[in-house]
Amino acid sequence: MAEYSSTELMAVVAARTLEDRKSVFVGTGLPMIAAVFAQRTHAPRLLIVFEAGGIGPRVPVLPVSVAESKTFHQAVAASSMHEVMSLSQGGYLDYGFLGAAAIDRYGNINTTVIGDYTHPRARLPGSGGANDVGSFCWQTIVIMRQERRRFAEKIDFLTTPGYLTGPGAREAAGLPAGTGPYRVITQLGVYGFEEQSKRMQLIALHPGVTVEQVQAESEFEILVAPEVAVTVPPTAEERTLLHQIDPMGMAVGK
Repeated sequence: MAEYSSTELMAVVAARTLEDRKSVFVGTGLPMIAAVFAQRTHAPRLLIVFEAGGIGPRVPVLPVSVAESKTFHQAVAASSMHEVMSLSQGGYLDYGFLGAAAIDRYGNINTTVIGDYTHPRARLPGSGGANDVGSFCWQTIVIMRQERRRFAEKIDFLTTPGYLTGPGAREAAGLPAGTGPYRVITQLGVYGFEEQSKRMQLIALHPGVTVEQVQAESEFEILVAPEVAVTVPPTAEERTLLHQIDPMGMAVGK
């Protein structure tokens, strides 16, 4: 039996996708803890940017939201939402890091409604800055729980653009060339996007997970890379650090 939880595994694997000396526009929840964890470990020069205007903070513990005062702790700039959105639009942010309620084969994200927009079965938080993040950051990383209904053949609402309908669609819609979805991290594995088709592709499985399990939890066919890696689970030291960053268990649990 694994000594780590699936949430701890997702957070650590997601953190490892963030490179040192890069910048990341961070969304609420697990993206925050993964970014802070990366900054405390292999990427000490990772520049974290929060939606409310905190640029380059050294966050002591996990903030409640992207607008809490902790997001300005030891920051290089206490700026504004307008400023950080402008940084994104100007092409200065390497990664956008988001959660999602549902996603499709091209990395399009729904965080707005489940069901019909005017009479939804569930109304979700909406975009916030996620549309801007997915539109303008160079590489978008998504962390989410994978279930068949959430890996949807067709999402109910397009909140944040992925590759839209496939190759060339982002550019045709006026979005910057070279931007788009980069990684999706779930409790089952890690996904990229196949270069030619722009479709989601399995590139790594978590320990003990099979390709069949991955496909069973998706409404659409997931492409499989020629070589599929196996992720390295979090160590005891990494798990301890996660819980030091998140002492209230808001993201990774107690």
